[in-house]
Amino acid sequence: MTLLTVWNDNDPSTPELQTRDFDTIHDVLAGLGARFSRWELKELPENATQEQVLELYRAEIDAVNAEHGYTLVDVVTIEREDTEEYRAQADAARQKFLNEHQHDDDEDRFFASGSGVFYLHVGGKVHAVFCEAGDLLSVPKDTTHWFDMGTNPEYVSVRFFHDDDGWVGNFTGSDVSSRFATYDELASVSA
Repeated sequence: MTLLTVWNDNDPSTPELQTRDFDTIHDVLAGLGARFSRWELKELPENATQEQVLELYRAEIDAVNAEHGYTLVDVVTIEREDTEEYRAQADAARQKFLNEHQHDDDEDRFFASGSGVFYLHVGGKVHAVFCEAGDLLSVPKDTTHWFDMGTNPEYVSVRFFHDDDGWVGNFTGSDVSSRFATYDELASVSA
């Protein structure tokens, strides 16, 4: 189940809020300009292709595109494997998103399976949103944040963009992300 943890950005040891309540999560994130909702999950075929995932969620994707003007939608799939190649690729992918950054576009993600944590750094607070299958989160443009998929990631995520450039991060150079609970630590709370 989704977990929201909020800390003062100077005190990563003591959460000010930790909740799984949908309405509280929705309202706290709305106060930051972030959208949070849940979609009904649909069964993914084994080794689902991008086209299969997009077709399964066509109605929901079309509604988001119509409301928010997205023009590019894609799917990122990370399948867990017990190989050195997987571990190297997973670690490289994790490191790409683990440092604080922002975008010139909203960052919308729907988790069709698996999980990941978005950390929004706003107004002197860090809001960690442990997203699970069925969650849709929109991080507003220019919001400083980072993403942790954990040390052993596995997920299928639908991404939405306003232009064909896709994911472009503007990194802040801050080390704030290194001071807060990781995906793996929050997963143990979420279990």
